[in-house]
Amino acid sequence: MTTPTAVSIESTTATLIAQLRTVLDLTHTEIQVAETRIAQARTDAVRRELTQNAEHGRTRAIAIEQAIRDLGGFPDVIGPFLGRAAAAVKALTEQAEPFDEALLGDLALEGQLLDRARYVKALAVSAKNSDVEDLATRLITAHSATVEWLTTVLAEDALGGPAALRRTPLQAATGLAVKFANLPFTWSTRGAERVAEAVRSVRPAFADLVERGSRSTEVVTKTLTGARDSALDAAERITRQEGADDAADAIHSVRGTTGILDAAELPIPDYDDLNVNEAANAAKELTDAADIRAIVAYEEAHKNRQRVVSAAQTRLAAIAQEVVGIS
Repeated sequence: MTTPTAVSIESTTATLIAQLRTVLDLTHTEIQVAETRIAQARTDAVRRELTQNAEHGRTRAIAIEQAIRDLGGFPDVIGPFLGRAAAAVKALTEQAEPFDEALLGDLALEGQLLDRARYVKALAVSAKNSDVEDLATRLITAHSATVEWLTTVLAEDALGGPAALRRTPLQAATGLAVKFANLPFTWSTRGAERVAEAVRSVRPAFADLVERGSRSTEVVTKTLTGARDSALDAAERITRQEGADDAADAIHSVRGTTGILDAAELPIPDYDDLNVNEAANAAKELTDAADIRAIVAYEEAHKNRQRVVSAAQTRLAAIAQEVVGIS
């Protein structure tokens, strides 16, 4: 005769197996997401971290599979395929989303993994299964760390600084469009006309160069960049002359984000004269996220010194963690 306690343990074990299968499927998705994020890493350090995250995810998946078998169950053999499919759909869908929405999707995935790991631990304690309890503890630690990391990246982006992950070109275009749509255009009609005239003034030269360089991708690319830079510079100058400082500051912010500020406009004096050590140390002293963003964007567009970018990124992460209460 089966005792009530035995029935209860058997029921808990069945629930454990079901939850571990779900965690396994989500872990396969997590692995694929980490691998797709590697290409978006801003620095080599972040790239290594994401690569390690994917490797650790595979290690966790193996441990979860073994736990399911030890409980008398069988892992879902199509889990890895579903994980890859889910990650592929996510990656494709988020290309049309703003950068923060993509990160919030990652955070939601990690949050679900964390919550389920906690539930698995409670079930394991109830079933008096110390092995699964230890596994759940490891999962909780891993997913808590990832949640904190993603929260930090979101805070970096919210503060206007350079996040550890780069936007894809489409996400960057989406973000730029949103910024311009929200610019506080409060200056006079004449001021707006002058901005439009300045932007239009770059078009003839632009069209001429594109025509002459139609067979050269490099020429066309440089022309596009030059036209954009000239238009933004003229727009900022004119809006400031018109007294629309808020709008001018917003345009200046866009110029800083795209790395097209002049060296004299950077928040670190005589920046172009600094060596790697001096530039990295100066970046560590910055306290404004916008200043950090301007330095990183300038570095990536001109010198591309990884050590300086990493130093600035680390400084921004510390600021972001302080803002969101991560110690």
